[in-house]
Amino acid sequence: MPKILTFFFFLLIGLGFVQAQNSSYDVMLKTLYKNTVKIISANDLQKEMSQNNRPILLDARESKEYNVSHLNGGIWVGYDDFSLNSVKSITKNTPIVVYCSVGYRSERIGEKLQKAGYTNVRNLYGGIFEWINKGYLVYDNNQKTSTKVHGYSTAWGVWVKKGEVVY
Repeated sequence: MPKILTFFFFLLIGLGFVQAQNSSYDVMLKTLYKNTVKIISANDLQKEMSQNNRPILLDARESKEYNVSHLNGGIWVGYDDFSLNSVKSITKNTPIVVYCSVGYRSERIGEKLQKAGYTNVRNLYGGIFEWINKGYLVYDNNQKTSTKVHGYSTAWGVWVKKGEVVY
């Protein structure tokens, strides 16, 4: 009987640790986001991507991050070098989801899109880190599935729990 109690004790501690990690990620995201762009969860985006009216995915990371991996169909628009010219072929009411590593840069790009008159812009909550942590696929430049994700920096890469972090 004591072995069973010990097992459940450590199981609860382990579950609490996992929950604490998830909670700390959410707390960190809440401090970063200004909530100026509507968010979409990884789960909801995955559902939408399997439907006929899938949104256009814009990757707001730098090219070296995008080149490691990106969401299927993600279009690189960058962050530092972002230009509205890169999206001029997209009609203003088209569903758009912008993503980056954790959602900060994509929220800034989303703000620019909204200011330019785009009416259906959302930010991927938790970015590509949340996407890969949920077990969803990412793709390399050859459109092959990958387990790698660019960690942006060692300080940010700690939030990637699944897959291989590269810098």
